[in-house]
Amino acid sequence: MLQYEGWQVNHKRVERIWKAEGLKVPQKQPKRGNLWLNDGSCVRLRAVYPNHVWGYDFMIDKTHDGRHFRTLNVIDEFTRESLAIKVNRNLKAEDVLNV
Repeated sequence: MLQYEGWQVNHKRVERIWKAEGLKVPQKQPKRGNLWLNDGSCVRLRAVYPNHVWGYDFMIDKTHDGRHFRTLNVIDEFTRESLAIKVNRNLKAEDVLNV
């Protein structure tokens, strides 16, 4: 907000001000594992035979009355066959593991 109003500030100055005022400074997010190689390609397991690698994705849509529903789609990466489609208003981690 300060930068939007024309002030020249960086995150280090803001953190110092927060500490001086006794506010809690949020911790930095831990870095994720490196998924990309130096040549720009992605480290990914390629399917060699059926049922070797599965992929899943969530999709969301609305019904005619405006209520949301989600679908969990599981596919076999080798055959591109749909293994399961779970439809529900809300899908929890338990549901994903059960599918």
